[in-house]
Amino acid sequence: MPPPPDYTNVPPAYSTVPPAYVAAPPAATNAGLSENAAAAIAYLTIIPAIIFLVLEPFNKMPLVRFHSWQSIGLCVAAFVLQLLISFGEILLHFIPGIVLLFSLVHLVIALGLFLVWLFLIIKASKGEWYKLPIIGDFAEKQARG
Repeated sequence: MPPPPDYTNVPPAYSTVPPAYVAAPPAATNAGLSENAAAAIAYLTIIPAIIFLVLEPFNKMPLVRFHSWQSIGLCVAAFVLQLLISFGEILLHFIPGIVLLFSLVHLVIALGLFLVWLFLIIKASKGEWYKLPIIGDFAEKQARG
């Protein structure tokens, strides 16, 4: 059996020696998230908001702190509002049709909160300090103080 042919005339893409390639070092980032991305993620649930207030690179960023505090405030306000409506529904359940009315109120409030939540995520991802009426003042004090 003859020896295999010599493959010295093969194009570089098929050679056995990889081309000399020097990769650039990765850019230094703050835990892989930009400030705007972290501010937007703070609204996903209350958990990232609390984590960003505790973790070192993020708790030094005023924008992330502001949106984290505002997210926590919005979650607490939404919980209290839904709780009050549920208590009202329980107290008045004996009135005919009131459960349907309270169900519609729950639905409208949930839709409104969803739209506010989506709006705040968009504002945070753009790096804007959009303040909600009461919660925003509290969040700004906490973020700057």
